[in-house]
Amino acid sequence: MTMKRVFTGSPFEEKMAYCRAVVAGGFVHVAGTVGQGDDVVEQCKAALATISNALKEAGSDLSKTVRVTYYLPDAAEFEPCWPTLREAFGANPPAATMIEANLIDPKYRIEIEVTALAG
Repeated sequence: MTMKRVFTGSPFEEKMAYCRAVVAGGFVHVAGTVGQGDDVVEQCKAALATISNALKEAGSDLSKTVRVTYYLPDAAEFEPCWPTLREAFGANPPAATMIEANLIDPKYRIEIEVTALAG
């Protein structure tokens, strides 16, 4: 099986030995992704932009997402993200899970990971 790895140049990719996405077995697996911003909605938009760019580099896009997992330290902050998620996935909603969990740094309010069809 051939695999393609997508890197974004983040210093954490080298420090933690990971890449933003891996294309394998007909799928693109995108690592948990946070975004910068002052609130959960801004961070959600920024994370989705990073994910979208990784998918594009891997030869896919958000419309081919089959699974998405959202991690938030406070589940009450998830609902404000719903309009952003509807805009991102539109007529192609993936299977989804939301988990309340601590993130790597308290400044992050949402982390998103996706699996999409390759090609």
